[in-house]
Amino acid sequence: MTGRAAPPFPFSLGHIALIGNSEPRRCGIATFTTDCRNALKAAFPDLRVDLYAMKGTEADEAYAGDVHLLDDQDLPAYSEAARAIEESGAQAIWLQHEFGIFGGSNGDYVLHLLARTTLPLITTLHTVLEHPDADQRRVMNALLARSSRIMVMAERGRSILSECYGVAPGRISVIPHGVPDRACVDPDTMKPRFGWEKRKIILTFGLLAPDKGIDTMIRAMPAIAARHPDALYVVLGATHPNLLRAEGESYRERLTALARELGVDRQIAFIDRFVARDELLDHLQAADIYVTPYVNPAQITSGTLSYAVGLGKPVVSTPYLHATEILDADHGILVPFRDSEAMAESVSSLLSHTRTRLAYSARAYARGRSMLWSELARSAHALLVAAEEEKPARLSPRPAEIILPPDASAVLRMSDATGMLQHGVFAVPDRSHGYCTDDNARALILMHRLPALDDAVRDHWTSVYAAFLQHAWNPARGRFRNFMTYDRRWCEEEGSEDSCGRALWALGVTAREAPLGKHRDWGLRLFETAACDMALESPRAMAFAMLGAVAVLDAVPHHAMARDLIERSGARLLAILDAVRRPDWAWFEVMLAYDNARLPEALLTAGRRLQNPAFIDTGLATLRWIVDQQTSPSGHFRAIGSESFGRRYKRPLPFDQQPLEAHATLEACLAAFEVAPDRHWVEVGRSCYQWFLGHNDHGTPLATRSDGGCFDGLTPVGVNRNQGAESLLALQLSSCAMIRLSKLAQSMAQEPPAEKLSA
Repeated sequence: MTGRAAPPFPFSLGHIALIGNSEPRRCGIATFTTDCRNALKAAFPDLRVDLYAMKGTEADEAYAGDVHLLDDQDLPAYSEAARAIEESGAQAIWLQHEFGIFGGSNGDYVLHLLARTTLPLITTLHTVLEHPDADQRRVMNALLARSSRIMVMAERGRSILSECYGVAPGRISVIPHGVPDRACVDPDTMKPRFGWEKRKIILTFGLLAPDKGIDTMIRAMPAIAARHPDALYVVLGATHPNLLRAEGESYRERLTALARELGVDRQIAFIDRFVARDELLDHLQAADIYVTPYVNPAQITSGTLSYAVGLGKPVVSTPYLHATEILDADHGILVPFRDSEAMAESVSSLLSHTRTRLAYSARAYARGRSMLWSELARSAHALLVAAEEEKPARLSPRPAEIILPPDASAVLRMSDATGMLQHGVFAVPDRSHGYCTDDNARALILMHRLPALDDAVRDHWTSVYAAFLQHAWNPARGRFRNFMTYDRRWCEEEGSEDSCGRALWALGVTAREAPLGKHRDWGLRLFETAACDMALESPRAMAFAMLGAVAVLDAVPHHAMARDLIERSGARLLAILDAVRRPDWAWFEVMLAYDNARLPEALLTAGRRLQNPAFIDTGLATLRWIVDQQTSPSGHFRAIGSESFGRRYKRPLPFDQQPLEAHATLEACLAAFEVAPDRHWVEVGRSCYQWFLGHNDHGTPLATRSDGGCFDGLTPVGVNRNQGAESLLALQLSSCAMIRLSKLAQSMAQEPPAEKLSA
């Protein structure tokens, strides 16, 4: 009998991701997940099903080549899988959930994956705990909140979800465990292949473990054998891997010892191996009776019981949840837990009464027709289609081509007489983290670039941020300090190379752009003092210093020190790139970090100033590469997130995205357009800027237009609503850069003018 053809759906579902385990791993979830995939492919031949499986102890080559393997204990692997799923074009995810198959506390690593995808999710729960502990409830609540639809295999699962977890009944579907489509045959026709002629076969199969209650059935065998000397109880299956690791085969040995003690060792056959699906079904078809003497009343799913019913086996079982549902209405026989006498009586009675046994077989087989894998595939497909159709828009519509007017309000809100504070709790300055040179250097640059600021206000705050840098300079070390507590105590005698490079950058920009001569003179002098003997080795620090030196050279065209710094640092960046890059990795470092686009920007500005083609060509090539890494499959800007840091020669992961990257990439595009006026750089720059306005992975603006604020970034679960100095400065400097890029493009007839948003 074959499954019916799938009806047409109004929506075309062409591609899903399936997450669970996979054969050849020897566990029920692996078998179920593999069968689900095969059933979907059979019912919907045009559907692409990508299987992401937790890797067992099997060698990688044992798995099918199209199975994506994850080390279940490696948290970054879950992020990688999320990125792969997002970029694959999949339209929905189908998750097989069991607490024990995923890494982390109660399997919470899978939440890490799910939080990093935006696709609709349906979840099959293989265990629904009625009395979870606090951590299990935490994981389950998070999983249920993320799931669009939830699939269970028994009605009791639905009621537990509603009563204990508050899940709306409309989100829950009861879909029976799938079963293979095989004929109901006379067991005697199958017995010769196993040497069981003239025997009455009672079968239990599955991974051997104490919760299977095999000892209850062994204790029933003396009474059964007394009435039916030809009875043979077959226990088919290897010991559960977890039990095997913990205590070896001691459990199996205890069972065989019990059989010898009761004198029924000749009536019991242990087949100690994991059998393939077709061989398993052959064994089932050869059985006269199937027994599940399980001891856990709360067991909500049993694939072995489903298979037995699907092949028309008369079943004797203890009344665990799944058995009470699938065997109701006289489709099988239920006996009390651990009651060997009741088990013996029921099995013996079935063996004695052929007509009764065959009637149970017929009723079971008829019920199994509604449980075929083809039926499960059709039902799961319908859930996936419904979840996909109901998903919210992934991105907000692309904003109008606007530029927010630069607004110093939020920056000044974060500043006091000492300088700009580092962090905020929402929009309130957080004094516990104090100040840093990095942020005050950026704030100093902003003071020169804000187009509309009262002269007295500009003068005041320029002096405040400049004074911070002046105090940060430590002539004894020849370095800038970086971190300062709120009570004005320095946390170290010298800061990182990157903070020193940023200070030089701000000083150079001050020397070139400060409206007042007193600030320009100060900036040039401190730049010369600090740059004189400061040797920087970090590629990013060298890039920052180059940007400052180019600004100095713009202000003082014959400045020998600035020219020498640019030439030496630029040559060093080219050498570093040559040593690190590979055919698929056109970058200066073996891993991606923060402020990445500043490296090509430094080469581009230096190449423009020195008329150095090598700097320009390398800057353009590396900027194209880093832009490609920061472009999502749908084409919007995706800032390299902090999850990507420290991963050698790896493509970036999507979170946590920070405004710093959008700002850096936008200013690098401006530098590229100045040396190579290609409309491409205008479009990329605009994409970076619109990331702030909501054209991003969450479709949520980070800019707060009313007060010049900016949230701290995009996390897997939404926007980080704190507003720190780095984010506020990134937005305001980006608005300044976007105005400049737009005007430059207009002057070169590259685009129509952008609408400036009125205050």
